[in-house]
Amino acid sequence: MRTGVIGLGMGLHLADWCRKVGLEVVAACDRDAERRAAARAQLPGVVLAERWEDLLEHRLDGVVLANDFDEHAPLAMAFLDRGVHVLSESAACVDAAEGERLIAAADRSSATYSLAENYVAHPHVRLIRQAIKAGELGRVSLIEADYLHGMSPADVVGLIGDPAHWRGRIAPTAYCTHTLSPVLALTDAWPVEVSAFSVDKKDPRAAVVMTVRLSTGAMALTRHGFLQGEPDSHWSWLSVRGTKALAESVRAAGERSWSVRVRTEGWATPDGHVREEERTPVPLVLAGKPVARGAEGTVRVLRAFRATMERGGSPLVPVRPAVAASLVGVAGAESLANGSRPVPVPVMTTE
Repeated sequence: MRTGVIGLGMGLHLADWCRKVGLEVVAACDRDAERRAAARAQLPGVVLAERWEDLLEHRLDGVVLANDFDEHAPLAMAFLDRGVHVLSESAACVDAAEGERLIAAADRSSATYSLAENYVAHPHVRLIRQAIKAGELGRVSLIEADYLHGMSPADVVGLIGDPAHWRGRIAPTAYCTHTLSPVLALTDAWPVEVSAFSVDKKDPRAAVVMTVRLSTGAMALTRHGFLQGEPDSHWSWLSVRGTKALAESVRAAGERSWSVRVRTEGWATPDGHVREEERTPVPLVLAGKPVARGAEGTVRVLRAFRATMERGGSPLVPVRPAVAASLVGVAGAESLANGSRPVPVPVMTTE
């Protein structure tokens, strides 16, 4: 499958994994000349362009969008209209109107849209999904999902303090797909309403908490941004409480952080005894070798993208859940601006 990559920051990393899963990277693009020079050394034989529009003229089966966080939808729509499969590495849209246009473009296209949300396919999330699907937890009532970085104040300012950079211009609620996409995938729900709160009013951009009411009636509590004390492996912690049991990722550094603790109270077990265990995910193997835990989600996303191109497989995160997760961040920004009052999330479920 002939694949293009746009944006050669994270895109260069994704291009390497594309090749490892059997995708042929034939063209790439970045506005920055230094990034193009670095890519030339790492991607010999790949056509490199400064303008993303130049890739529209290439014979591509698919394109990976890894450009600025808040600039994906226009590119996605342009490639979908050319019949090119799209894998979008970041937010699907910046507002409801753009989300509606993106859904319409995906619906009329002969190609597919996928969100490259690797946290949906991370090992700890997959283990919790297995417990839910097996009925072990009962009806899900509360999910807590964290995506947090323990960084120095100076490093945080370096990331989000420049308004010319996308990290400086997006709302502090915007980068919520690493929490919301797993929540929606685990519950098969849609977001209905969100309230957002700054963790620290003296540093309101650093971290936010959002409460999200889901269409199933369950509540999601998500935290993302920069707070101290998180495990150093993947910055993600997930807890799912059902009417029968609890499943949550283990708060630990290193390998154990990919494991999941499942606890069932005695009243819900056949023998009347509390049942608690720690489950370790089975390693993912690629080309006969185990994939690093932190890369498993990326490999599964790219494998699914290849399957959509080759065999018409279903996207791992299709366009409507992608837009829904992104619009939670948009609604969250409105909630923050209005004293954390609840804000409805636009409905994007209609076919």
